[in-house]
Amino acid sequence: MRAGLAYGIAANVLWGLFPVYFHALDEVAPVEVLAHRIGWSLVAVVALLAALRRLGALRRVAADRRTLGLLSAAAVLIAFNWGVYVYAVSVDHVVEAALGYFIMPLINVALGMLVFGERLNRVQLGALALGTVAVVELALYYGGVPWMALVLAVSFGLYGLLKKLADVPAAEGLTIETIVLAPLAAAYLVARTWAGDSAFATGDLGLVALAVAAGPVTVAPLVLFAACVVRVPLSTVGLIGYLTPVLQFLVGWVAFGEPMSTARWIGFGLVWAALAILTWDGLRRARAGRPREAEPEPAAA
Repeated sequence: MRAGLAYGIAANVLWGLFPVYFHALDEVAPVEVLAHRIGWSLVAVVALLAALRRLGALRRVAADRRTLGLLSAAAVLIAFNWGVYVYAVSVDHVVEAALGYFIMPLINVALGMLVFGERLNRVQLGALALGTVAVVELALYYGGVPWMALVLAVSFGLYGLLKKLADVPAAEGLTIETIVLAPLAAAYLVARTWAGDSAFATGDLGLVALAVAAGPVTVAPLVLFAACVVRVPLSTVGLIGYLTPVLQFLVGWVAFGEPMSTARWIGFGLVWAALAILTWDGLRRARAGRPREAEPEPAAA
């Protein structure tokens, strides 16, 4: 249990510090950063599977047309999600990106209702309504819909849905996804390098090292998270998961100095209230469904 908690906290801390890493790549175009992330993630995850002697599992996954189709669609969604996130960091909208990951649990609840026909209780419906009010309030503040936050939340929610339907381990799934995306990423990187305006063409070794690190940076928290979920109850995993957007929010607000007006605080406060309600309801239902421990028999005289 302690090891699982440590793995989960480490994974979410790494995800929470992603803005710091991508901010260091500001000199590189967001699309090129995305291409590097895809290419080097493929290298890192294949190396991981080879070390674990699980490369044979890829053939079994690829042989199933339904699974391959689901993972190919998931690949498009995660590439879109990664691209929007990198763009958000590059234009100093880290706080808005964090809002997207705060909204994501509400999106998951809505998808459960729409896709799997799950019935929501009054508490869950109230949390969804509160989240909707928050988005409307923030839309009025921005003078338009906070599209980056919503795109990040919806795309990652749909990505999680497809991964659930595919039911493939994280490393194998990410490998297939990056294989699907790799040809486009490689073609783009070759074209940029040939034109002389890529990270590799600058001659800046630090920048090249940061670009290559996109692979381990992406894969490491996934491995830690996978080690966490098999050791820790899912309710605890969900609570630990709030570390990621909290840290991203703090990085954007404190480290990068992004503004937080009164209207923005109100919007975030409504979202946090909705998440608190969902968390309380989930923990309450988990306790209600947990079998009671047998009472010890009285000791013999």
